[in-house]
Amino acid sequence: QVQLVESGGGVVQVGGLLRLSCAISGRILSGYGLGWFRQIPGKDREFLAHIRWSGDTTTYGDSVKGRFFISKEAFQNTVFLQMTNLKPEDTAEYYCAAGPNDLSGRPSGYPYWGQGTQVTVSS
Repeated sequence: QVQLVESGGGVVQVGGLLRLSCAISGRILSGYGLGWFRQIPGKDREFLAHIRWSGDTTTYGDSVKGRFFISKEAFQNTVFLQMTNLKPEDTAEYYCAAGPNDLSGRPSGYPYWGQGTQVTVSS
């Protein structure tokens, strides 16, 4: 069983930056990785980034490529999402999830989810 706890959300001004953390307890299965998603009320959950737990291969959603960066500290069992040049449209609830590495960003394929952390970008 994998448990995920996000932290680091808050209110930030347009153009600012924020780093989210995802603390992981339990064992990440072979062939799994960690992903970040976000969701606005009434909209589908949006894929942001994924990183393999073994190795450092990353993938990104088109809307955040070049602005958001996923990384991990395996010895701390933590995954991060560094967000830069934040825009009002980045306001959302942000979720960390664990799932197989070949999902191409499909939320339904991630069996483990955190509770979310709210990010609000104010102008």
